[in-house]
Formats: sequence, structure tokens, C-alpha cells
Amino acid sequence: MVKTDTGAGIGPATANSRVLQEAAVRYFLEVVRTGSIKEAATRLNVAPSAVSRQIARLESDLDTLLFERRSRGMVPNSAGELLAAHARRVEQDIERVTSEIQSLRGMRTGQVRIASVEGFAHDFIPTLIAQFQRRYEGVVFRLDVCSQGDVARRVRDGEVDIGITLSSVPEPDIRVELRHPCPIMAVLGEKHPLASRPQLSLREVTAYPLVLPLKSSTLRQLLDISCSRQGLRYRQVLVSNHADALVSYAAASELGVAFYGELSVRTRRGGNAVRAVPLRDREMNERYLEVQTLAGRNLQEAVHAFVQYLVAAIRADGDEGGGDAGDMDNAADGRLPGA
Repeated sequence: MVKTDTGAGIGPATANSRVLQEAAVRYFLEVVRTGSIKEAATRLNVAPSAVSRQIARLESDLDTLLFERRSRGMVPNSAGELLAAHARRVEQDIERVTSEIQSLRGMRTGQVRIASVEGFAHDFIPTLIAQFQRRYEGVVFRLDVCSQGDVARRVRDGEVDIGITLSSVPEPDIRVELRHPCPIMAVLGEKHPLASRPQLSLREVTAYPLVLPLKSSTLRQLLDISCSRQGLRYRQVLVSNHADALVSYAAASELGVAFYGELSVRTRRGGNAVRAVPLRDREMNERYLEVQTLAGRNLQEAVHAFVQYLVAAIRADGDEGGGDAGDMDNAADGRLPGA
């Protein structure tokens, strides 16, 4: 028999069930997410020794190892993966029940956690969050900027509620709430010789110096594929992993050309600093934005409302500033435009 702290005897199954409900699981799950006791301790604002003790306690109580200790960090083994999946479901259920209770009390509160690639996180998403909060002041947001490949993982692991990324291959356990064209546009300073053109081709813009993202970005890959197919060569004068630095350079330059997604640059197009001009080349129009959530998960009220709001804003094609206010209000109430 296993003894409790008060000395009462309980069976092993009961003891294990109790263990899985305790705060130690939070520490365990943070180590799974970070792959490091030290990093988990930093995020939890506790000493690394406290995290180590809780992990050791879990492994002792469950009578099994939960991690493989490797030189590059800690990776959950099969038992650890099972426990992590359970812990994530518990977290999500608590969040859902809390949201439902608040709804019964008539409260308009909640938290929405978003992971997004950089291009959408500068203006587009913050603008929509501010508009949404005019109606729901009690909803708190967290916006994390991460790489394209990391967005789906964070949604799948329950670290965020919504992922906003550029589609590549289908992801397991991911529900795609919206897949929408996200064409690449040429971004030019207002004094650029091509700034007044309604449409351009890569053959025309490669006659000018280019400012480009890293080769690992989908935008750069599509650009290079299209240039290779057409036998085009270009001269790059600035390379950066910061999209806004590229746009700022184009705004200050009379000849430089940058590239940006249509949705990302939408909030900039009304200004005088830059002009965003569509590109007619096939590859420049084969990129898609995805709004992702976890498959099979019942979304909290606030998350569900913002997903609909976001989808309505993205579908408001050509409507600078994110769509009609009436349509946005309908989306926040769970009614999409035209529904």
C-alpha cells in the first residue's frame, strides 16, 4: 500500500490519479515544451532544483522514467508522451470549463493565445485585436511571433489557441479554419520609377536592386523558383530576417524593391511611404495563409469569437483596414458576413 501524507492507505491507482492532478504536472509539461529544466524553471519563475525535484517525484510515484536525457536537452519517452498528452487535455478542459462558466455568468472575458509568422504580426493582427477589444474589453491576448515551421507545433502542443501561418504541407491534428490566397507584392518607395504601375512582372523589377528575406523564407524560395524558371538574374543590396527592415529600406530608397504579402502590407498601403504593386508571375500568386486550431478541441468562447472575426477580416478581400465594421461585429457575434 502507498501511504498519504496523513498516513491513510490508498491503492497505487488512486495514488497515481492524484499525482496527475497536482501542480508537478505543470513543471513536467514546461520541461516537455522547452526541452530544458533550466529554461522551464525560468518560465515558471522557480529554481531549477525545484523543477528537478518535481520531475523526480513524478517518475518515482509513477514508477517509470519520463524523459530521455540527451546532450541537447530532455526529450519525453513513450511514457512521457502519454503523460504530456493527458496534461494538455486537462489544461484545455480547464480553460473550456472556465470559459463556459464565465459565459453563464454573462462575463465577456477570456484569453486568446496566438502564434503567428512575422509578416502578419506587425500591423494586421494587432489592428484586428484592437478592433475586437472595442467590443470585448475583457478579452486578453497574447501574440507570439515564431517561425513558419513552429506555428503548427505550438497549436498541436496546446501552447497557443490559434496559429496564423503560411501553408506548406498538411499538418497532423490541425484543423484549418481558413486557407486564403496570400499573393506576394512588390513594395516600392513612392519615388520609384515603377511605383505608379498597376501591375508588374519579376522581369521588370529584377532590373532594379532587390532587398530580400533569408533563403529559408517561403517568399524568397518562391522568388528564386520563379526567377530560375524564367532565367532571370537579380542583384541584392540588402538581406535581412526582419521584414519591416526591408520595407523601411524600400521606403527610403528611390530604386530598391522589397517584397511583402498582400495581407501583411494591407495596413501600410494607405500611407505615402511605400506603394505595394501586384506581381503577375505565377509563383508569386501561389502562396496561402492558414488560420489553424487544434483538431477535435472545443474552443473557448473568446477564442471561437476571435477565429470568426479573423476569418471575416481576411475574407474582406480588397477592403483596406480589415473590412466593414458591421461585418466584423457580426463575426464577433458568431455570424459571418452574408450568413
